[in-house]
Amino acid sequence: MTQDFETEKTRASAWFRELRDQIVDAFEELERDHAQGPLSDRSAAQFDVSETKRHSDDGSDAGGGLMSVMRGGRVFEKVGVNISTVFGTLGERAQMAMAARKGIPGMKEDPRFWASGISLVAHMQNPHVPAVHMNTRMFWTPHAWWFGGGSDLNPCIEYDEDTQHFHDQQKEKLDPHGADFYPRLKDWADEYFYIPHRNRARGVGGIFMDDHCSGDWETDFSLTQDIGRAFLPAYVPLVRKRRVQPWSDADKDAQLVHRGLYAEYNLVYDRGTKFGLETGHDANAVLMSLPPLAKWV
Repeated sequence: MTQDFETEKTRASAWFRELRDQIVDAFEELERDHAQGPLSDRSAAQFDVSETKRHSDDGSDAGGGLMSVMRGGRVFEKVGVNISTVFGTLGERAQMAMAARKGIPGMKEDPRFWASGISLVAHMQNPHVPAVHMNTRMFWTPHAWWFGGGSDLNPCIEYDEDTQHFHDQQKEKLDPHGADFYPRLKDWADEYFYIPHRNRARGVGGIFMDDHCSGDWETDFSLTQDIGRAFLPAYVPLVRKRRVQPWSDADKDAQLVHRGLYAEYNLVYDRGTKFGLETGHDANAVLMSLPPLAKWV
């Protein structure tokens, strides 16, 4: 794993940008097409795009990315689609966290790293439309590389057929990589997106993987791309179906309470949040996942 990975880094970073562009276009199209329901008098919202920077300890270039956030839309109350490519040297606390989880040899002697990925969280206006999370990423050090990510559905009002559709799309994209991938990544998501202090899952699951390195970069990159490709066909049909469904004040209240679970999980347990803040990435981009409004009973 000491080979030169510059070409692979470039390809991975370019793919995350391509996927970001596809998702942003699809979400803005949903806003433009939505002409019914209680928010039909609003003009179609668009993403606000800004550059982000990672802050290195010595002030040197450490990479950054794009933060794309749409607020107050007809369909999306708040959605963020971020990409980043960052690099530099892992601090002592970040080294300890990474080494403990991944067992990377030589990190103390050579703590350089490179990471690129896409991260998405959508919080919806209509409580019947499920919130959703998706991310995929590549991480590299001079001694190791791996991929991670997945997507999971977070409805406050659950519909079995929506859950089934979301999972079917994940399985369809994963099955060509091996029959064991979908059940293994589904179980991983169920374990990862669990809130111990609430004794419950954050949502209805999806797929998730971390620290994935088979030793064949092309194979792992192809798997990661298909995880990303599964997202729009898994999610957009659910939005189109539920966005015009009537909802009550009680439904909205249930949504706000459910969002509290999302905030608790991301602030207490999420590895990506911890890593982003620990390594000096733009705090607004890291915390983009938090809902615009939430409540606790």
